[in-house]
Amino acid sequence: MKKSYAAIGGRFEYLNSDCGYEQWSQYLIKTLAELGAGTVGVDIGCGNGYFTRALCREGKSMLGVDISPEMLSAAEDIARRQGIRAEFLLGDITKLKLTSRADFAIAINDCLNYVPQNKLHAAFSHVAGCLKKGGAFVFDISTEYKLSKILGDNMFADDEDDIAYIWFNKFEGDRVVMDITVFTQTESGLFKREDERHVQYVHRREDVVAALESAGFEVVRAEGHLGVPLSDDSQRMNFICVRR
Repeated sequence: MKKSYAAIGGRFEYLNSDCGYEQWSQYLIKTLAELGAGTVGVDIGCGNGYFTRALCREGKSMLGVDISPEMLSAAEDIARRQGIRAEFLLGDITKLKLTSRADFAIAINDCLNYVPQNKLHAAFSHVAGCLKKGGAFVFDISTEYKLSKILGDNMFADDEDDIAYIWFNKFEGDRVVMDITVFTQTESGLFKREDERHVQYVHRREDVVAALESAGFEVVRAEGHLGVPLSDDSQRMNFICVRR
């Protein structure tokens, strides 16, 4: 069993092409502008770098950080092919240190759900340490409703021409364990099987706010996906924060 994104990390953006990347990027650009964020940013859990590239196109100087070498390899390749000048760094949000402080940070599409509850404060403290005073921090989490009712105890699958996967999930109280079997076509035309496991943790709003405040952040607001009001069946929760 491989680590998260060892098998699908190189194709993550391709497999998630229907998630509304363009609309999501515009939400981020607008939110950062409302906060008066500067020009130097860090995209934590950048994946294949879609939001890193989108913010570069807006004139930002971006560093993309991810814990998966496979994610970063694809991110570097896509940025190079598109003529985007961005830096990429292998790093873990719970241990992240930068050589200089950024104006803003983002962590989009479940990055914080991969952080266990007992490491949430450490993650936010390290983000705070990477930001200037007054720096903006915008991130999201998948809600308990999504993890328990939508993903948990369900199976998903996708079948493309050169890659396919089967995804089995089990909800276990405070987390969802995801076992993914991936079939990737090789140069010979045959398909290679790989198995990897993901674990995403439930984070409740009050616990996230408490951890943020103790790490030195002011929570400006919490809202649903793309800024819609939160409800009992919201699948995603966004936190808009400023470092004190």
